[in-house]
Amino acid sequence: MQTINTDVLVIGSGAAGIATALKAAHEGHSVIVVDKDRYLGGTTAISGGWAWLPGNRQGVSQGDTREEAETYIRHLAGKSYDPVAAGVFLDSVPEAMNFFEDDARIEFQYPEKAPDYQMDTPGAKVSGRAVTVPAADARMLGHNRLRVQPYLLSYTVFGYMPEVGPDIAMFLKANQNLKAFTYAAKRVTSTWAQTLLHKRAYTRTNGNALMTRMIAAADEAGVRMWTSTSAQEILRDASGAVTGARLSGEHAGEVRARLGVVIAAGGFSGNADLRKRFFPHDPEGTNHTTPTIGHHGDSLRLAEPFGGHIDDTPHQPAAWGPVTVFHGLRGQKRWFPHLRAFGLPGLIAVDREGVRFANESLSYHDYGVEMLKNDKGREGTYGWIIADQKAMRRYGIGYAKPWPFPQTYFKRSGFLHKAPTVAALAREIGVPADRLQATLDEFNAGAARGEDPKFQRGSNWFHHFKGDMDHKPNPNLAPIDQGPYYAVKIEMGDLGTYAGLAVNTRSEVLDDDNQPVPGLYAVGTAAVSVFGGGYPGYGANIGPAMVFGYRVGRDIAAHAEERRVAKPAARKSVRS
Repeated sequence: MQTINTDVLVIGSGAAGIATALKAAHEGHSVIVVDKDRYLGGTTAISGGWAWLPGNRQGVSQGDTREEAETYIRHLAGKSYDPVAAGVFLDSVPEAMNFFEDDARIEFQYPEKAPDYQMDTPGAKVSGRAVTVPAADARMLGHNRLRVQPYLLSYTVFGYMPEVGPDIAMFLKANQNLKAFTYAAKRVTSTWAQTLLHKRAYTRTNGNALMTRMIAAADEAGVRMWTSTSAQEILRDASGAVTGARLSGEHAGEVRARLGVVIAAGGFSGNADLRKRFFPHDPEGTNHTTPTIGHHGDSLRLAEPFGGHIDDTPHQPAAWGPVTVFHGLRGQKRWFPHLRAFGLPGLIAVDREGVRFANESLSYHDYGVEMLKNDKGREGTYGWIIADQKAMRRYGIGYAKPWPFPQTYFKRSGFLHKAPTVAALAREIGVPADRLQATLDEFNAGAARGEDPKFQRGSNWFHHFKGDMDHKPNPNLAPIDQGPYYAVKIEMGDLGTYAGLAVNTRSEVLDDDNQPVPGLYAVGTAAVSVFGGGYPGYGANIGPAMVFGYRVGRDIAAHAEERRVAKPAARKSVRS
């Protein structure tokens, strides 16, 4: 069995792991990143790629203050608020962003508008907190070009992943005007051509663009990145300090990590046994689905022998998101997370009784909270997105693309249901026809005026950002009154756990006595969320992942030196 020496070992290659590796490498340390998947990038690579980072240069220039951001986080976290952890995060954002932009040369974009998810909450801002990255040319990856996790295919348009903002707006209008159609057609055909000639398109967007840029920077900094390599056991010395890990897979052997080991292996939403323990809605492990990659509880498995444990103090144990589960052409299970689609005009969501239970223009997380409340005590957590012919023709419903795309495949896959009348649709999906019709009648009366008296949908900037800004009088509302009618089932899913390994403000894993395990760290969704169960805005997982990863990479050598100096002092004390 081979033994490899390094300064820092990072387990997991998403935003948290690569951020840690990048900063550690820039500090002059040797770094190895391992990932059990065949690809690099983790769930970040299939995400929207945004990062919620209040205190960035755009926000500061617009007058955003630390106090306002702290007020906003405190209101979202409620009783789960941790002022110390939140303060460390907010204080670290400017320094971390300077590193990623200036030293690692990762290019960020600062959108004109990217509203916080709860615009009616004190401290919320329309812009200046959420950042993203521009599309990246994958050739910057060199030999790693084909090693980055591919897109979630159901989220693409024939292989092209539209970017949130003007890009996706043009795609939404591709069936409405020639300019938009030409724009979309060029991007799709370019994707096809590049894939045919080079196995995968050069142009990467969203989370794939972020990980392309971060992995390219890590490679340039000398970070070794091993895929198809699983961490089986964390190793420690006689004093209890972590010294490395035993690996299996393509790079089986032992890695000795002089400064420490960083767990960035994701959360546990893909582990039914852990969901039974920490997700109240899933006591049998069968009432939840997740599109995340690699979130199988490895982080807890690796830390448990040291007393590592899950901190479940966040009032929501995960970042929720309604998901549709369906099947591909070869029968494979596929997922479509509804992160935006049913905030559009002409779409609503109802429960099993055919009744609206929440504002469809809430964030996916907040809508998930409402789903859980509405279905508490009932068998299963699910609902239905409902649309009419006008909305289906103009927008589609998530994965089910609008005209002129044929609907046959979307129906055969089990994604889409269609019927000529409201009553027929109700029978097909098993909801009471009279209640569904009453729901539509009530909704349509207000929507025709651009109003939603029941839930105030379309009443703030975030709602509008999820809608169609060209639709009048309200970007989020239109009557649902023209057959045929359509339905898509939504179930409870997530984008990563908020409950996670208990850590201190240095991201050191805590044992059963809440003492730090020497040399062992957890970042990203492997660790408990700094937001206490609230979801502040675009990139609520990625922002802290990058910031706390940066901090560990910056400080890990200083922590190791503290331990080295403390050992002789402890021995002297014993002799005296």
